[in-house]
Amino acid sequence: MTSQCIEAKPGSGRIGIVHLGLGAFHRAHQAVYLERYRQRSGDVDWGVCSANLRSSIGLVDDLVAAGYRYHVAEYADSQHFALREIGVIEEALFTGRDSAGNWGRDREALLARMASADTRIVTLTVTEKGYFLNPASGDLRSDDPMIAGDIASPRQPRTAPGLLVEALARRHEAGIAPFTVLSCDNMPDNGKRTRQAVVQLAEHRDPALARWIANDVAFPCSMVDRIVPAMTDADFERLAALGVNDANAVVCEAFSQWVVEDCFPMGRPSWEAEGVEMVADVAPFETMKLRMLNGSHSLLAYLGALAGIETVFDGVNQFDLRALLRRYMLEEAAPTLDMPDGVDLTGYADSLLERFGNDSLRHRLQQIAMDGSQKLPQRWLTGTLARANAGQASPCVALGMAAWIRYTVGEDLLGNGYTLDDPMAKRFAELHCKHGLDAAALVTAFLAMDDIVPSGLAADSAFTKAVHTFYQTLIQDGLAGALAVLERS
Repeated sequence: MTSQCIEAKPGSGRIGIVHLGLGAFHRAHQAVYLERYRQRSGDVDWGVCSANLRSSIGLVDDLVAAGYRYHVAEYADSQHFALREIGVIEEALFTGRDSAGNWGRDREALLARMASADTRIVTLTVTEKGYFLNPASGDLRSDDPMIAGDIASPRQPRTAPGLLVEALARRHEAGIAPFTVLSCDNMPDNGKRTRQAVVQLAEHRDPALARWIANDVAFPCSMVDRIVPAMTDADFERLAALGVNDANAVVCEAFSQWVVEDCFPMGRPSWEAEGVEMVADVAPFETMKLRMLNGSHSLLAYLGALAGIETVFDGVNQFDLRALLRRYMLEEAAPTLDMPDGVDLTGYADSLLERFGNDSLRHRLQQIAMDGSQKLPQRWLTGTLARANAGQASPCVALGMAAWIRYTVGEDLLGNGYTLDDPMAKRFAELHCKHGLDAAALVTAFLAMDDIVPSGLAADSAFTKAVHTFYQTLIQDGLAGALAVLERS
């Protein structure tokens, strides 16, 4: 076994970045880049205040108890890894709801930190649903109860957009230049979509504030890539065998990529020295990753989960599923991309399959399957609409849509139940209840949801017919039958 152990560099307590979304991905991606930057440069001015906005108060308290230090194990495979200690987080806060039902324990401390002139960048990993945007139109869901609460009580925000609006309002009132807002979530044009959410929410409060945000606040786009599965007992046991007993540890793959639009009026760390690609236009790389990596992940997640397959590793090592992913990437995703010269999409697809086959990771398909309503428009449907408009079929996506619709039942093809984790879960349950065993009506109803499925794609008879056919086949003949139909298409 080949390993490398790297200790964290002591910090100074100086905080220049606030991060919203203290989850595993942030700790294994952005924080690692910043720790490496600190190690190399000796620049300690970019410490991080990380805030958890949801329910994991334990993670915040555990990090505080550990002096804000934790470990990241980066695995190339089960025999080759690097173990890093991360110390770049200087403060951890909690603004969600605690076990007693109370909101915002550290909200005022977080807002004060964001409003401080020392804070020059605010980054986010709050998942697609944390922006409260309509997946199809990109508009703010002002009728969502959380957003409605922020509109009614703007100085006690509960959402990421609400926190950004309140902090920017405080800076505006104090005459302090705005921080840069950097989304690190898997959304197309994530900077533009973040701006949309923040500006539209600010319009409910003060049109002049909204105009200032729209004109003066930088919202660069970014693309992030690193596979970071949820931790399992086996992961903690593996680390304990190495002498690491760390409740906050994260296991991830060795590969990591970060592409960032270089627009930081208040300054930034010299990330490029650590391999971050600072570019003028992130869009081609962002779309490539969303449609090829994330799109194939979702395809495997819904088909695999229905068949009782637990992990990406288990799924990609089944010949038929591996062939499906490669076909989808090269025949349906890659042709929709407009990449700079020199980008080898065939090589990229093959590298993704190799990464999916990393035997050191247990990336659960149920984790990837979460929040499908928020993910599928950018991962599958936008590109599929472009293909439909050009008269081109997308049978892999049609199969994926059929699998997703069947997945929303909350029970796999073997009869095993699971909890459907999606902000539209209640709506899906109502559709299943209404249409019962009428598969054709059910599929039609799902495809008619224009806040998920583009209306032009729902109106494409060839695509809708393919989804209907695959749904019926999944029910009658299971995954093997559906893959056989796909092979003939």
